[in-house]
Amino acid sequence: MKVSGKAVSQEMKEKVILAVGNVEGVAAVEDNIEGGEGEPTFHTVEKGDTLWAISEKTLGNGSRYNEIFEANRPMLSDPDKIYPGQVLRIPVS
Repeated sequence: MKVSGKAVSQEMKEKVILAVGNVEGVAAVEDNIEGGEGEPTFHTVEKGDTLWAISEKTLGNGSRYNEIFEANRPMLSDPDKIYPGQVLRIPVS
């Protein structure tokens, strides 16, 4: 799937990529979105992952899991409801 346009912020750019990429049947997203700074950081959920474990691995502190949860709203409605194959946005630390 190809997405293009101009993003108002890095956060919105990353959320658009995530929203499209988490649609069933979409294998990859080609990012042609202008705007935002830097490369987005994403994590693909694996079996047994929790937001706490992902936070420890990516942010260096499990207690920061709520930052990942908030960065992925409204795609996530509950921090305990993530599933394998889901791609999550990791906020800049």
